[in-house]
Amino acid sequence: MFLAGGAWDEEAVRETVQRRLGAVLAGRPADDLGVIGGIDETSCEKKGDRTPGVQRQYLGCVGKLENGVVTVHVGVAAGRFRALLDAELYLPQAWAADRERCRDAGIPDAVGYRPKWRMAFDQYVRLRDRGHRFDWLVFDEGYGDKVPLLWLLSFVGQKFVAEVPVSFAVRRHADGPAVRADDRLPRATAVHGRRFHLRRETTHRQVWRATAARVWVTGRRHTLVVAVCESTGEVKYFLTNAPAASLRRVLRVAFRRWTVEHLFRVAKSEVGLTHYEGRTYRGLVRHLILCLVVLSFVTRHTDRLRGKKPGRDDGTGLPGVEPAVPGPLPPPADDRRRRPHRRGDPLPAAA
Repeated sequence: MFLAGGAWDEEAVRETVQRRLGAVLAGRPADDLGVIGGIDETSCEKKGDRTPGVQRQYLGCVGKLENGVVTVHVGVAAGRFRALLDAELYLPQAWAADRERCRDAGIPDAVGYRPKWRMAFDQYVRLRDRGHRFDWLVFDEGYGDKVPLLWLLSFVGQKFVAEVPVSFAVRRHADGPAVRADDRLPRATAVHGRRFHLRRETTHRQVWRATAARVWVTGRRHTLVVAVCESTGEVKYFLTNAPAASLRRVLRVAFRRWTVEHLFRVAKSEVGLTHYEGRTYRGLVRHLILCLVVLSFVTRHTDRLRGKKPGRDDGTGLPGVEPAVPGPLPPPADDRRRRPHRRGDPLPAAA
């Protein structure tokens, strides 16, 4: 009842959370990479057909086509500070076209189909309006191959590092013919490229070899990067609209995308992000927003308490501040009327 019919304004709660997180980010020091925003999506399997947005579609949680729902998110990382800033339920075209089904699920007539990349950009604009500024924006190839998104981000002056598919079309010159990314920079160029040690929380520290080349996309100059992992042979292509940035910085920014994946795991395991039990659109939207509230609370207090110990543990593990070890206990007073019981003594009859 609290989710589906409670009298509270979920959009006002979303705005409050976002503005408070923006104030926290503005008041804390970031690392040398600055504030990095991350666009990503997550999913959940559902067996029925009544949950709003459910249908057979690609679900990243299982890595294949299954019946389920998808949500689109924007997260942020600034040093060790990480948080989810926004969340929205993806409404597929088949749902949006069936307005009777939408009304049965409580989906307003004004809510229709939007491509996921457009949902992400709308979230980005909303966050800018509420005071958030990102030094970089990162996203995987599910969004990196959407040329309109890349154009819009460049138009508003937002630097990004996008993972792109090997078939992504680039140009060697502004007016040259389009070629595939792996034709412009074959994998072999990365094998003999520079070595970089990159940290990924989802796995151990890895060594990648990479090289870069200048390309043109949407009439603008970009940098294309190909990188290969020495231990696994995995190949990744990245595109950035910041051609002056060093190759090391571009790679470090690109691999910060794991922070959003980490937040998804925490939200699913600890907060219940994908525990969709309701059958109404408003209930699911409110569920997502309350998850943002909980994660915001945990993030803020984790950042405030990081490196501190509770009062009862003061001095634990710190040399030179351990409390003094007490001396031997004084001998008990001589009292023959109540002689201390010793092991092996028979119990007195009174006992």
